[in-house]
Amino acid sequence: MKIYLGLICKAGTPRIVLNELLSHKISGGNTFLLFGPIDILIELTAIHSLDDYLERWLNPISKIGEAEGLIVDTLTLIVGHEGPPIHQIPFAVVFVNTTPPQAENVRRSILSIPEVLTADFVFGPYDIICPVRATDMADLERVVLTLQTSVSDIERTMTCLIKEVN
Repeated sequence: MKIYLGLICKAGTPRIVLNELLSHKISGGNTFLLFGPIDILIELTAIHSLDDYLERWLNPISKIGEAEGLIVDTLTLIVGHEGPPIHQIPFAVVFVNTTPPQAENVRRSILSIPEVLTADFVFGPYDIICPVRATDMADLERVVLTLQTSVSDIERTMTCLIKEVN
């Protein structure tokens, strides 16, 4: 089972939360610092059950900076249909909303775009999460416009830039 955990942090604290995640080695997978409404996105793989996710990941991560209120909210997105694994650091993550009966067709169409690294169908406020590669902001605009205009049944997208984690 694969799950994405989004963290919404207190203003000015995402880097502190990220450093705590990395220092305690409790991120459990690919961890991305985003610029957008979600501050940190963690891709958790090899989850055995929802109880496993709660005990090993959500509860410990939620306690980071608890006294200071560093994590304001969390967003759990359970992957229903997984795309290929990510083998490079994405430039951005595009969150896609689509018409429900067409979600799997949309996911497959998105995967045909060369700049899309993967596309996971998720249960939550978004339907598909797709990390994408681009060389710069102009290229990202081209990639997102390609996604929005060449794939039918997409209702809306939200794009978050990724800051490489060092």
